[in-house]
Amino acid sequence: MAAAMFFLLYLLFFLTGMQILKNGLSILSGSTMRSWVFACIDHPFKAFLAGIVFTGILQSSSAVMVIVIGLVSAGVITFRQTIGIILGTNIGSTFTTQLITLDLGSLIIPMIGGGFVFFLAGAMMKRQSLLRISGILSGLGLLFLSMSGFGKLAEPLSHLETVSELLLYSNTHAFAGVLGGTVLTAIIHSSAAAAGIIMSFMNADLLTLSAGIAYILGANIGTCITGLMASAGAGHEAKLTAYAHVWLNVLGVAAFYPFIAFCSGIAEHFAAEPDLQLAHFSLVFNVVSSIAVLPFAEPFGRFVESSARFVNRKH
Repeated sequence: MAAAMFFLLYLLFFLTGMQILKNGLSILSGSTMRSWVFACIDHPFKAFLAGIVFTGILQSSSAVMVIVIGLVSAGVITFRQTIGIILGTNIGSTFTTQLITLDLGSLIIPMIGGGFVFFLAGAMMKRQSLLRISGILSGLGLLFLSMSGFGKLAEPLSHLETVSELLLYSNTHAFAGVLGGTVLTAIIHSSAAAAGIIMSFMNADLLTLSAGIAYILGANIGTCITGLMASAGAGHEAKLTAYAHVWLNVLGVAAFYPFIAFCSGIAEHFAAEPDLQLAHFSLVFNVVSSIAVLPFAEPFGRFVESSARFVNRKH
């Protein structure tokens, strides 16, 4: 019971750290990001690169999707103009996964302490630049604190009967891992946090690399829930944007799913540590999935529109 409570506490630290970090990097959010979007939507490749940059800096593909869906819902841009950005967000989202594999535990206290000092200085001097530095340092400190906590709790959590049974089952049944990753990410609204939890179990030798890959594939589907929620009650074009994000991830997972064992064997050559192996696979999966679709951005858009019309006729 205590392990579960601490798990929730570290999860709160992780999500709070992500939010603080995003606020610290807010120079590219809001009106600034919107103006950049307008400059990039005239060509899918430019939009693709913008999606990578926006998501990498904001540390959240969900945040970028919400902003883009808001622009589409307001009639400022069209669904077709968002396809490149959607493809780029999947790659940008892997930056956080790579970041949390770094072993910077000794910097946790200096980061959080430095963040507090910059916060006080920024508040007294009324300097937004200092407050942003505070957000970046504090956010990173909380991220590494939570990752350290996940690692320490992995073994105690595995003694919980439900967790133990799920881990054992997903080690031999890949679909259970995909489903588990989807549900976990949909609940906590963060594929990065889900990846961190999965990595902690892998580092404790409780999950195989193949099972970790299955969970990561599921996390890519689960992260679509935020976009779907943002498009609820919005216009048709906004819904198409959310649907495109779902289709991209579902098709990518379907393409990789039969080759989980093969991918596991390849990923083992990427690095010696399990968390790095998984982070590198996540990067490869998202890069391959997005680049494979990019040359066919227009046909992909038509496919999303056709599938939406088919579903609407059924209802």
